[in-house]
Amino acid sequence: MADLFIIGGGINGCGIARDASGRGLSVILAEQGDLAQATSSSSTKLFHGGLRYLEYFEFRLVREALEERETLLTAMPHISWPMRFVLPYHRDMRFEGATPTSRLLGLVMPWMKGRRPAWLIRLGLFLYDTLGGRKILPATRTLDLSRDPAGAVLNPKFAHAYEYSDCWVEDSRLVVLNARDAEARGARIMVETPVISATRTGDHWEIVTNGPEGRTTHRARALVNAGGPWVEDIIRNVARINSTEGVRLVRGSHIVTRKLYDHDRCYFFQGEDGRIIFAIPYEQDFTLIGTTDKDHHGAPKDAVCTDEERDYLLEFASKYFAKPVTRDDVVWTYSGVRPLYNDGAKSATAATRDYVLSLDQTGAPLLNVFGGKITTYRRLAESALEKLGPFFPGAKGKWTARQPLPGGDFPVDGVPALTASLKAAHPYLSDYHAARLIRAYGTEAVTILGTAKSLTDLGRDFGATLTEAELRWLMTHEYARHAADVVWRRTKLGLRLTPDQVAAIDDFMTTHRAPRPAAEYPAAE
Repeated sequence: MADLFIIGGGINGCGIARDASGRGLSVILAEQGDLAQATSSSSTKLFHGGLRYLEYFEFRLVREALEERETLLTAMPHISWPMRFVLPYHRDMRFEGATPTSRLLGLVMPWMKGRRPAWLIRLGLFLYDTLGGRKILPATRTLDLSRDPAGAVLNPKFAHAYEYSDCWVEDSRLVVLNARDAEARGARIMVETPVISATRTGDHWEIVTNGPEGRTTHRARALVNAGGPWVEDIIRNVARINSTEGVRLVRGSHIVTRKLYDHDRCYFFQGEDGRIIFAIPYEQDFTLIGTTDKDHHGAPKDAVCTDEERDYLLEFASKYFAKPVTRDDVVWTYSGVRPLYNDGAKSATAATRDYVLSLDQTGAPLLNVFGGKITTYRRLAESALEKLGPFFPGAKGKWTARQPLPGGDFPVDGVPALTASLKAAHPYLSDYHAARLIRAYGTEAVTILGTAKSLTDLGRDFGATLTEAELRWLMTHEYARHAADVVWRRTKLGLRLTPDQVAAIDDFMTTHRAPRPAAEYPAAE
């Protein structure tokens, strides 16, 4: 019998699995599709405190997220790195009308009519710099856009800007690496394994799955529902429990365009409607723009960036860039559904981004996970284990802070040296290829390349620097089973590969797919 059975292979489920396994608990995790297949691969790819959440007075959430940025940076310097964000200022900027700050300012200074004054933005950035005890990241500074290169591509009406720090993260890889580390500590990770039912039987749960190994019954002392957008469905239709708690599904859509500028900084744009979007350098040759906030009323798997959302983002960005961004610039779009705790907020933008952990103790324990931000996933996992602690008195204490994920065992500023070392050992690699491997796999890139003396030694070339050696690693070590798992989640090489090349990858994976050795896992019961 396992201690924990976790439903959901997104960042919350895999983060909890890793934390629990490291405390000595036996863990089984089941994901209905691929790891990070839904919300956790559809983010804006940022470890950030949430600057705009200050307007909602969510100081605890922002402080926790700011503290986590540097904690996480040190544990995964290959897939996360600091970035500088340029926030252009103009007097036309507005609040989203429902924010507590907007209402308070309207009472005290009614002549402002919803504007975001410069002094308020600077106050917010001061709090952003200080709330989290920043040590690694540089502080905010003021820019003269007529002189700074960041102003060259912007509408000339923007004369001044603020520049502050946040961090990038490869969101899908973060999930996979947490799952791998959990497995290395004894967890069983099952992909393409839907949970059919979960039933309380005495002092434990009986969970029925239907995966590649067929229909299987598992037993566990506690059940964790980390189903993301499906969390409410799992409560009602899998565990068959009556509950008044639920989620508000909010769709966040993004567009990826051809590269819009040459420097490595990001932009934080504030709209006249009170919303904000980011424009971020992406995969070396592209720009990522997002996100929207729309209530989503369909099935989570059906979330797509609508034409309306695409055009909204294009129009929004075009108000800032000197050269309009058009539909012809768009090379890809993606959309994800954020499962926010339903707190009754009037708008999708105002709904809380904080997480809520709800423990049902009417029999064997059930922990339902609502909401959460990718930045605070590790703290969420710690809170989940604290909730479950009384049921497992022999479990060890907290341990995950600053503990490296697979491939992340090198200094936070060590990527250039690691890349140079890889190039020296494998001179046949292009600069792009070497940098991509280090940014994806860190110190494990050496293991993937092995003793290869040439590209030919790495096996079949699938295009865009994806070789057979890397593909076999992804299948053997990172749970990848289909081409989409590789080209849109564990990498973003789908932006560079042709449809025929993607089809060839899928054919190879179908032909060479094998079940993970059963001996790696504790026997199912």
